[in-house]
Amino acid sequence: MAAATRIPLPRPPDTPPDLSLLHSCRNARSAALLSLPSSIKPFPKISIGRRRSSCFVAGSGTAMGENAVSDERMLVMVPPHPLIKHWISVLRNEQTPCAIFKSAMAELGRLLIYEASRDWLPTITGEIQSPIGPAAVEFIDPREPVVIIPILRAGLVLAEHAPSVLPATKTYHLGMRRDEETLQPSIYLNKLPDKFPEGSRVLVVDPMLATGGTIVAAIDLLKDRGVDGKQIKVISAVAAPPALQKLSKKFPGLRVYAGIIDPVVNEKGFIVPGLGDAGDRSFGT
Repeated sequence: MAAATRIPLPRPPDTPPDLSLLHSCRNARSAALLSLPSSIKPFPKISIGRRRSSCFVAGSGTAMGENAVSDERMLVMVPPHPLIKHWISVLRNEQTPCAIFKSAMAELGRLLIYEASRDWLPTITGEIQSPIGPAAVEFIDPREPVVIIPILRAGLVLAEHAPSVLPATKTYHLGMRRDEETLQPSIYLNKLPDKFPEGSRVLVVDPMLATGGTIVAAIDLLKDRGVDGKQIKVISAVAAPPALQKLSKKFPGLRVYAGIIDPVVNEKGFIVPGLGDAGDRSFGT
């Protein structure tokens, strides 16, 4: 059963993991294991102001954890899987090369999408013949694909492995940029349909939830196109309190899956310690 706690959120451990067992590797994904800082310091405590709002934080992405919370409260899931912690650590390292950063972001997205899809996918049952005998089976229903909406640019990387996790998907691209002065979002590409089919399940993929302006604007677009807010799940590498508070206030019942929650957003709208500009670091531009 998932262990759930109220805000303030749990902080990372005060001692770094033992890195002595890391081995050499043959491919880019394994190479990320070697992209580790020469010295690792403990993370500071995470301190988030208490609000008697609808936000609830759970330490696991299990279905039990979700069902334990009222539909009128936003649920933030931070899966405690060691691989998620590992890929977040690779992404944080400023010395991580672009290619490995991109691979690590995609691997993190794979894990978060897997967690978000628990007990959420429509299935069909039947019977097939195995090489030995008849067997009852259950398949994901391909007639009801999950909609993937990556927010460009970095959302493309975090959502890269979605088709390898989910048997049936449709992808609609949404390009949004944030004004560096006002921190307000604007849309430069909108490939969303005018109307989504009733009951559509939608994953919005945005690596950084900082001030919350971009993700709120994206969900508003979806709701205007007929998507039920309770059928939307947000996938993010790093989230921060300002964005979570905005989402909690505006979209009760929303589910957010994040690799980690950081405590601070600075005056430029960047998450601290964060991992920098995810788009720039993914594409090298």
